[in-house]
Amino acid sequence: MNELIKTWLIEQGVNSNYIEISAISIGLFLILFISFISYYIAKNYLLNMVTKIILKTKNTWDNALIEHKVLSRITLLLPFILVLFLTPLILPDGILLARLLVLIAKVLLVFQIAQSISAVLNVSKSLYRESAKQRYLPLNSIIQVIKLVVYLVTAIIVVALILDRSPIYLLSGLGALTAVLLLIFQDTIKGLVASIQISANKMVVAGDWIELPKYGADGDVIEIGLSTVKVQNFDKTITTIPTYALISDSFKNWRNMYHTGARRIKRTLIVDIASIDFYSLEKIDFLVNTNLLKSYLTDKKQQLAVDHESVDSSVVQDDSLTKINMRQLTNIGTFRAYIEMYLNQNNNIRNDLTCMVRQLPATASGLPLEIYCFANTTDWIAYEAIQADLFDHLFAIAPHFDIRVFQHPSGFDWKHSVS
Repeated sequence: MNELIKTWLIEQGVNSNYIEISAISIGLFLILFISFISYYIAKNYLLNMVTKIILKTKNTWDNALIEHKVLSRITLLLPFILVLFLTPLILPDGILLARLLVLIAKVLLVFQIAQSISAVLNVSKSLYRESAKQRYLPLNSIIQVIKLVVYLVTAIIVVALILDRSPIYLLSGLGALTAVLLLIFQDTIKGLVASIQISANKMVVAGDWIELPKYGADGDVIEIGLSTVKVQNFDKTITTIPTYALISDSFKNWRNMYHTGARRIKRTLIVDIASIDFYSLEKIDFLVNTNLLKSYLTDKKQQLAVDHESVDSSVVQDDSLTKINMRQLTNIGTFRAYIEMYLNQNNNIRNDLTCMVRQLPATASGLPLEIYCFANTTDWIAYEAIQADLFDHLFAIAPHFDIRVFQHPSGFDWKHSVS
């Protein structure tokens, strides 16, 4: 081809002193022009046609090829391949420009192949996210390791091309640098080991709600990478955590809550101990008419009647010892029974899970009465509404059992005590 160009230049009457450089310039222009035209046609016509075909298909996996620019990166291989093919045909052998052009084309071709492989790996990760029901496989970390290896091999090949040495020659020298490489990539190695352990033990997957107070993380895991884990907190901030921290530090995972379909309610009412007292028969007769306590109080009245019959009649006549010598119902016990009945008939509370009302040790503020149960939803807003409705009712109903809920005196209390 170079000879044909020279012949054409001679026919055009070009000075013989400029024939060689003119032939090389025209040859370089032809190489670049053909490569550019081929890339332009492939990108603007062929690629557009393939894209339209993909978008019309019913398959969804091929859309990822467009989203992650796999086809466009493969298209970019064409001009570099043409440069490698055309340079020996058009430019004279042995000249510096030809060697330099081939070297640049080879370097860019190797780099673009690595980019294409990286895009294909991104497609596989995207398809895995969409199709996998359980994402325990640490695919993100594995893909990052593969990408790291691909780019390391690419760097070695590029250096080998520049130095005109065999890549095997360079790889043999890496053995002596093993300690240095281990030091450089220690976080990567620790992250890979951590990812494998996290996957094997099914500790965390993307989408889990986790808490790591040490790192200020409280939210959903959005990505588990080779060296870091990204957590989107509920205030929409992003916290980045070292991957190996998930196996070296303690954290809370709320995944099982979502699998159970219930969320725990664990809150206390502080009862003023001074308001705790026995119930009179008149009070019991009044409360026995309530729907929730009717069965409970009827049984208690029968038990009290049996116990009272067994007590010495002389003791019963002494009113000052009646409460001491005879069994009595307390308002706190009745209130606790009422709460249990209320929880059992509440459609928003799961009866198949633990549901109880218990007393905690008394404190300086009063007697804690803890409600421990599970709401039948994991939705945060619905859960808070169920919990609020429950305690709204308990705060309002407590005075009907002669129970005072403790709170520290406020200005309102002092004002009314003075008046």
